[in-house]
Amino acid sequence: MNSSTHDLLDPLLHSGFKGYPRTQPPRLRSDIGAAQWNVLAGDLPLPLAVLKREALEHNLAWMQARVREWGVDLAPHGKTTMSPQLFQRQLDAGAWGMTFATVTQLAVGVAAGARRTLIANQVVSDEDLGGIQQLLRTHEGLRIVFLLDSVAQLDLIEAWSHAHQEHLPFELMIEIGVDGGRTGCRTHEQATALAERCKASPAVKLVGIECYEGQGATGETGPDIAYTDTIMGRVEAVARHCETHGLFETDEVLVSAGGSAIYDLVAARLKPALGMPVRGLLRSGCYVTHDHGTYQRFQVSIDARLGCDCGDSLRPAMEVWTTVQSCPEPRLAIVAMGKRDVSFDLSMPTPIARALLGAQATSTVPASWHISALNDQHGYLRWTAADDALAPVVGERIGFGISHPCTTFDKWHWMPIVEDDYRVSDAVSINF
Repeated sequence: MNSSTHDLLDPLLHSGFKGYPRTQPPRLRSDIGAAQWNVLAGDLPLPLAVLKREALEHNLAWMQARVREWGVDLAPHGKTTMSPQLFQRQLDAGAWGMTFATVTQLAVGVAAGARRTLIANQVVSDEDLGGIQQLLRTHEGLRIVFLLDSVAQLDLIEAWSHAHQEHLPFELMIEIGVDGGRTGCRTHEQATALAERCKASPAVKLVGIECYEGQGATGETGPDIAYTDTIMGRVEAVARHCETHGLFETDEVLVSAGGSAIYDLVAARLKPALGMPVRGLLRSGCYVTHDHGTYQRFQVSIDARLGCDCGDSLRPAMEVWTTVQSCPEPRLAIVAMGKRDVSFDLSMPTPIARALLGAQATSTVPASWHISALNDQHGYLRWTAADDALAPVVGERIGFGISHPCTTFDKWHWMPIVEDDYRVSDAVSINF
């Protein structure tokens, strides 16, 4: 392991990182557990995002077991966490590879040990194309596959290739999109014509077909099944055309999809019957920590389809703890947690536990407690008159569940991993 890789996997953490105690000396990430800190003992400054170890390990094993049952592979999206240590845990648990959104993210994943990688995005700039080639040259056994959805993009790739004769062909998957959605070919004819252009180009090799279905998910099984059948039917039709006409340049076709909302439905459609081997790759990323909000709502429907009981499903593994700093008027407490600390793009954080100042035991919070708004550094905690007797007090600690882990991870440079009693046993670093 070279020094730069070691620094990435085991960086020095210090008080310049939000959530690290100013009264403590710097420590390597791997030494954090030996400090014997406890979040509820006041050993770390709040607000603080934490990962629950047991839930984290459960989720890693649970999702790996699901894809094994379904006969597909997992290439989880690294943009969820951008944590090298969590990448390693996902790979060690059995993931086929890792997915990223940018070449910059990809480089972090490669340094963390990923050797089979997807960029679930279009690559168009000379710098990024050159960066991919540099990574391929300097890391033996590395595979990088990215997405293509237009002749204009292919023209840019070919122009770069013409100016850089000594390079490996870029491996591509054609992306299938939907009207009103994000990227991707909108018609069967566009996708198949693009595949034919790939076959004629020495700059690229077509190795698979891909889509992203997450934007159309509702959480209602009937509409979600119909939507999945439509988009995955289009993926299969393009894959079948490419196989029939000899447009793939690979021994194994990659078929990939998967956000974190209806992953069970798309997983069932990732292995179309072709005349050559197919590897289905599910890219769900949020499973690793799950959440108390958006993905928990989707998971209820998934569990019903899978026949899972509530004890055998994904578990929320991320919490943000903070203090009550003011109670300025009736039924309003201001907590020291805001948009700089916790996700708010899909829904507000949810109060899940409380601990009085000086206490190391938690208790549940009243059902009416809720966050009504966030500022940069403040949250507005409110409740109904029925819960006035259980009102928060200045100085007490409150734990919040989050909605959408991706946009909580990107607000932190590190997170402690804690046991269920909030003893710190490990840590991860985050590289957004």
